[in-house]
Amino acid sequence: MAFPDTRLRRLRANAHLRGLVRETELSAARFVLPLFITESGPSRTPITAMPGVERLSISAAVEEAQAAAELGLAAVLLFGVPAEKDEQGSAAWDEEGVVQMAVKAIKQSLPELLVITDVCLCEYTTHGHCGVLRADGSVDNDATLELLASTACSHARAGADVVAPSDMMDGRVGAIRRELDAEGLADVPILAYSAKFASAFYGPFREAAGSTPAFGDRRSYQMDPANGQEAVREALLDMQEGADMVMVKPALAYGDVIAAVKRATRLPVAAYNVSGEYAMVKAACAAGHLQERETVLELLTSLRRAGADLIITYHAKDAAAWLAERA
Repeated sequence: MAFPDTRLRRLRANAHLRGLVRETELSAARFVLPLFITESGPSRTPITAMPGVERLSISAAVEEAQAAAELGLAAVLLFGVPAEKDEQGSAAWDEEGVVQMAVKAIKQSLPELLVITDVCLCEYTTHGHCGVLRADGSVDNDATLELLASTACSHARAGADVVAPSDMMDGRVGAIRRELDAEGLADVPILAYSAKFASAFYGPFREAAGSTPAFGDRRSYQMDPANGQEAVREALLDMQEGADMVMVKPALAYGDVIAAVKRATRLPVAAYNVSGEYAMVKAACAAGHLQERETVLELLTSLRRAGADLIITYHAKDAAAWLAERA
């Protein structure tokens, strides 16, 4: 029935009514906190472009993981910033590499906290690309797969609960699944960065992780931001190769993709609220243009509404604390 018989404002009259009919719930248990782990340097090094985010020593990473656990966050996601790099990125699969040692330290201190590890070579290669290079400077997809599988297995052996390949090589989920299974690690899930776009929003991350390409860009392997149907195809292929969860990255400009991937795969879907999105909000709030708490919670709620089951975000600790105040 139309107005005046139907008055939708009746259920908006006060906070209790609004809460009673709220369609999308936001909770700390849906948040994953990214951590940048260094092998050398100070215990904590602020990242200029990302206020409130730091590069961490392993001991400082354990402290951050403890804070995440106390706030009820779902997990932490580890990125390594190694002291040494080479053409192949061999520090990525070193059993005593920075991520591997951080996983062991966090799991020893906090065995119940989920630890997810980013699986890629860009932080570990001298050229900053996500795979090994051919003589012409292009990334050799198939030669990279074995190295990614070795990296994922080294993380799993160290105690990682979930491995998350972010490289965007074709076939990498299948290669990692086969290697994990062959090593007796069949119970380790794969969270695939399935729809990772060649985005303008990654700049601050590359400062944080030291992963800016020395030449060219990553458009030959990351996705064209214009392509939503291709993102669904990528996610379906990763599912067929053995992915247990899939991801859309970035998040804020890709709600349509999150929704489409969720509908098509029916898998748990992660949305990565990336560094540039975080930096934009922090800058606008610092300038007095936005209220940070309200803005962040609205943005994160929008990602849940779009279909994200978990949200990887640098806002995770703040958002969890704000939600606890509401309770």
